[in-house]
Amino acid sequence: MCSFRKPVYLTAGYNTISLGTGRPEFHPKKPRPSLEDYIKEAGQGVIQQISSAEHIDEGVISNFMAARFNRQGHLAALIPSIDPALRYKPCTRVEGACASGGLGLANAIKTILSDLADVVLVVGVEVQNSVKAIYGADYLAGAGHYASERKNGHAYFFPGKFADRAGAYYEKFGAESTREAMAHWYAKAIENARTCPQAQEYHNSAGDLLKLGRKAPNANGFVDHLNLFDCSKVSDGASAMICASEEGLKKLGLDKDKAVRVFGMGQAEDDLTQAPEDQTKLSTTNQAVSKAYKQAQVSHEKIGVLEVHDCFSITGILALEAAGFAEHGQAGELVKSGYTKRTGEVPTNTTGGLVGFGHYTGGTGIRQAVDICRQLTKQAGDSQVEVSSQRPYGLTISMGGNDRTVVSLVLGKDT
Repeated sequence: MCSFRKPVYLTAGYNTISLGTGRPEFHPKKPRPSLEDYIKEAGQGVIQQISSAEHIDEGVISNFMAARFNRQGHLAALIPSIDPALRYKPCTRVEGACASGGLGLANAIKTILSDLADVVLVVGVEVQNSVKAIYGADYLAGAGHYASERKNGHAYFFPGKFADRAGAYYEKFGAESTREAMAHWYAKAIENARTCPQAQEYHNSAGDLLKLGRKAPNANGFVDHLNLFDCSKVSDGASAMICASEEGLKKLGLDKDKAVRVFGMGQAEDDLTQAPEDQTKLSTTNQAVSKAYKQAQVSHEKIGVLEVHDCFSITGILALEAAGFAEHGQAGELVKSGYTKRTGEVPTNTTGGLVGFGHYTGGTGIRQAVDICRQLTKQAGDSQVEVSSQRPYGLTISMGGNDRTVVSLVLGKDT
C-alpha cells in the first residue's frame, strides 16, 4: 500500500444534537429540524471556526437514504445553501449505507491528495424520524441486499441480522458471558453519553445500567438474541468537518495544534449479495483496519482512543476483535475488565458511540472523526480522556450494512 504523498489534516469539526427518543426536545408529533436545517447547522458550525468560507474549494455530502426518508435526492446541491461563498463550488454526494460518513471523508482525503483542492468541507446527515419505526426498518434494509434478503428477513431487518451474529457468538463462546459483556458495553455507552450534551442519551438518568443491559431478549416482542438496550436508536442529525492540506490550513488561519493528521486510511468492500462466511467475525472491518494500520505503520498497540461502529452492542465486541485488540472470542472479557472504559487502557466511543450518542446514519463516520480530533487536540470538554503518550493515535471504524463497506482511519498529532 502506498503512503500518502503529502500530509492531510482533519479539523474544525461540528456535531449537531443527535435527536430522537430520549431527548427532551423530541416529540414525534411536533415539528423538528429538517434535512436542510441540519446541513446548514453543521456546515455553518464549521465555517465559524475558519477564516472564511471563500477558502473552501469543494464540498462532499454523505447520506444514506434521504430519497426515502425525506423524499429528497440531489443532496450535493444543498451544500451551497450553507453559505453564499459555496455557490458554484464543485460538490459531490456519496453513499455507502452506514459507512457513508467514512466514505465522505475518504473522498475528501483523495481530493486533497490529488492536488485538485486544498480545503474540502465534508457534511454527513440523516433525518430518519420521519416515518414509523417499522417502515424505517424496511428503508434501512436497503443497506443489505434487498432482493435476496428482505422477503425472508426479520420485520426489524438489521436488528435481526445482528441478532443472528449474536446468536452465533453465544453458541461458539457462551451466551451468559457474552450477554454480560454486552451489558457492560451498554453501560459504558450511556456513561460516556452523559458527558456529551449533543448525545441522544445525554439525559439518561437510569440508575442500574448493567441491570438494564442484562435484560433477557424477548423474541416475541423484538428479535431472538438482542434486547432494546443492545441497539443504537433512530436518530436525526449531522456532522461536518474540514479536510485540508498543509497549505489549506494556512489559508484557513488554523494552527496544526487544532488539527489531526491522517496517517492511515483503509477502505474495503465485500460482496453485498453474499452472506458472511463467519457470523462471529467482521472480516471486512478487519481488512479495512489492517490497511489503515499498514499505511500508518502502526498496530493496535499504538491506538490510545478508539471509535468503533457499535450499531449493536455485539458489533462493538466483534469490532474490537477485528481491529486486533482481542483474540477471536476474547473481546467480551476485555470489555468486562474495563479496558474500553474512560479510565481504561483504550477509551472507546468516548461520547457514547452509536448506542449512546446516536446514529444519524449518513453522518456517523464523520461524527467519529470529529470526536477523535477533539480528543487528540484536547478540545473534548467533559468527554475528554487521557490519551497515553505510549498510545498516541486514534482509530475510527465506519461500517456499512452487515460488514460490507468499511472505512477506517488512523489519526494522530503531527510531530
